[in-house]
Amino acid sequence: MVKKGLITVALILGFYFSNGQRVGSSPEYIKALTSEWKGERSHDGRPKVSDALLARLKNISMEEAWGVLRNKGYLNQYEGDWSIMLPDSAMTGRVITAQYMPLRPDLQNHVKEQGKLENRAQKGGTNSWPIDILTPGDVYVADSYGKMADGTLIGDNLGNSIYAKSQRGVIFYGSVRDVEGLAKIDGFNAWIKGQDPSYISQMMLTTINAPIRIGRAIVLPGDVVLAKKYGTIFIPAHLAEELVITSEVTGLRDQFGHQRLREKKYLAGEIDSEWTEAIKKDFLNWLNNYPGKLPMTKKELDDYLKERNY
Repeated sequence: MVKKGLITVALILGFYFSNGQRVGSSPEYIKALTSEWKGERSHDGRPKVSDALLARLKNISMEEAWGVLRNKGYLNQYEGDWSIMLPDSAMTGRVITAQYMPLRPDLQNHVKEQGKLENRAQKGGTNSWPIDILTPGDVYVADSYGKMADGTLIGDNLGNSIYAKSQRGVIFYGSVRDVEGLAKIDGFNAWIKGQDPSYISQMMLTTINAPIRIGRAIVLPGDVVLAKKYGTIFIPAHLAEELVITSEVTGLRDQFGHQRLREKKYLAGEIDSEWTEAIKKDFLNWLNNYPGKLPMTKKELDDYLKERNY
C-alpha cells in the first residue's frame, strides 16, 4: 500500500514538473486547471464555450456579471482603468493567456530551446508564439507587468495577424505600439494600459496558457472574457451559462421594475425589496406579453424560473 502511494505521488510530481518545463501548457494540465467544465474543449484542452453564448454575453452589464461571480465566491475576476481603442464596442471570447517577464538570458535560452521542442516559430520574437495558436473566438490576454516603454507586445503587423486568426482583439496588462496602424484594422479592439512608439526590449515570454494575473483579476486559459468600456471580467467557463441566464433575468426584472415605477403602479420600496406574490404574478404576466424578443428561449426562462423565487 505504501509502495502504491509513493508511485502515485511520483506520477503526480512528474506530471506537474513536466508541465512546468513547457512554454505552452499541455492539454492535460489545462484540463486539470479547468476540471469543473464538462462541455466541449478545444484541441489544446481549453473549455470551448459556444459562440451563441458569447454573443448573448455581450449584452450583459458589468454589474450583473460581477454580482453573479461574487455570489459564487469569485471575488477576483474584475479589472478596470483601461485605455480602450474602441470604447463603445464590447468584446467577448475564449481566453488564451501569456505571461511576460523582464529579460533574464539563461531563462530566455531555455524558453527558446523548449520552443523548438514544441515546434514554435524560430524566426521573429517569442511574442508571436501566442498569436500563432489563436483560433476564431479567442482573445489574447497577456500580463506584461505594466511595462510601457520597450514593453510593446504588438504593432500593426501582429495586430493584423491577431484579428485574421481570431476575429477578436487583445487585453494586455501593458502596452502596444503603432496605435494609428492598429486603429485601421476594421473590427480590432484592444484593452491596454498604455501605448509607446518603442519596440519590445528587455522582456521575454515565459508561459502560454498558464494562470496569469491581470491587475486585480486571476485568469485561466479558457476563461470567458466580457470586455466593455466599464472594465473587463474574466468568467470561469463552467459558470458562463449560468451567469448569462441569471444576468438576463436580472435585466428583465430591472426593466419590469423601472416600467412599473414610471407608471407609479408600485412604490420604490416595493420594487427594491423582496417582491410580494402580486408583483411576482404581475412580472410573469409581463414576461408572457414581452414586447420584443426575449434574450433566452422560453424553455430556458421557464426552467430558470422554476428554481427561483420570482
